[in-house]
Amino acid sequence: MSGFLIAAWWFIVTLGVLVTFHEFGHYWVARRCGVKVLRFSVGFGRPLWSRLGADGTRYQIAMIPLGGYVQFLDERENVVDPAERDRAFNRQPVLKRIAIVIAGPLANLPLCVTLFWIALMIGIPGLAPVLGAPSGLAEQAGLRQGDRILSVGEQPTLTWNQAITPIALGAIDRQPVWITIEDTQGNVARRQLPLDRLPPDFDQADPLKAIGLATSLAADLPVVGEVGAGFPAEGKLQAGDRIVRIDDQSIARYSEIPATLAAKAADGGPVAVGIVRQGRSLQVLIEPRAVTVGGRTVWQLGILPHRDLTLLRHGPVGAFRAALAETGKQSREMLGFIARLVTGKASSKNLSGVIGIAQVARSEARTGASSLIWFMASLSLTLCIMNLLPIPVLDGGHLLYYLIELISGRPVGERVLIAGQYAGLLLLAGLICLAFYNDIVRTIS
Repeated sequence: MSGFLIAAWWFIVTLGVLVTFHEFGHYWVARRCGVKVLRFSVGFGRPLWSRLGADGTRYQIAMIPLGGYVQFLDERENVVDPAERDRAFNRQPVLKRIAIVIAGPLANLPLCVTLFWIALMIGIPGLAPVLGAPSGLAEQAGLRQGDRILSVGEQPTLTWNQAITPIALGAIDRQPVWITIEDTQGNVARRQLPLDRLPPDFDQADPLKAIGLATSLAADLPVVGEVGAGFPAEGKLQAGDRIVRIDDQSIARYSEIPATLAAKAADGGPVAVGIVRQGRSLQVLIEPRAVTVGGRTVWQLGILPHRDLTLLRHGPVGAFRAALAETGKQSREMLGFIARLVTGKASSKNLSGVIGIAQVARSEARTGASSLIWFMASLSLTLCIMNLLPIPVLDGGHLLYYLIELISGRPVGERVLIAGQYAGLLLLAGLICLAFYNDIVRTIS
């Protein structure tokens, strides 16, 4: 239950910030255009907090944290005093209405760049794109364990996150993808992933597995990454040591260490840990520490496994340039994925909803502030692009109506508006239900 509450908290924080900026975009431009704003709400439903401002706008935080809205004075919704009709939204010229509607999604764009900028100045930790043992198509392409992916196509890849998306899009298109790798000897080469050989029904939710690519985490190497201060291994083991034996038991994987340690340390006393350090074989005696975890005894040396981590960090100017580049790259990737989804190339199983967002927000918050800020930036960009799609009930649907009015010289008919609202609500409800179903399946599988 505590995990659920933590995830819910980070979901509310993340979405609350992004929605507030989005709605403020509508509000700010509406006020500049002379439109009276009746209500500024973060969330839907019953207000949890409400205050009437000196400007006549009621500001509130509502119970359901799944969005927000700005309510304008509008003759189509309320009786308007004749003295205030010129401040009604429906009385504004079409260009002003377009500016007010588009301001919400566009407010998420500078927020996205700013958040990327902040995260890149702090530093984004990431897993280096080093391969574990490849199989299937990846092995056929000549990739080997320990290879580092330098680029996918023409796109440099400093982390696995930067490598996964272009590879996944290539897999959806079933188009061969060229990657540049550096092997363990420092040799640079180009390899072609034959993604056109993927079966039509491959799991798009896990493209790396379908291709046969694995991160270095999957290699499960028994290499020490960190030694905890005050633990038994302090002063005896160090980062980079490869554990090859505990007493008379050979160690091939890091995951074998806990069970082996428990078996060898049960009788008390130190264990002989055989290691390879900078090419030399050594043996050290370490007395494991017994701790109780969940009602059972666990024996600890006080070490953590090696992780091929990297840190993306820039100074203020470099971070801003990188933030702009990242915004452009993610925009192209997102629009490309939407196009593939509409044409049926991309599976609807890739869609994620409230549960997925909450789980990722919680995970990124646990990783660190910069990771959470980076996720918020990506989500802000998603809100910008999704709200500009020409779907009735979304900002993009209203923009479509106003563009038709701008071209034809007269507003869209009431019957068309109502039909569009119903169609848009049905489509949106269907997408939300599908995303929720996908989240449930991913959670229980």
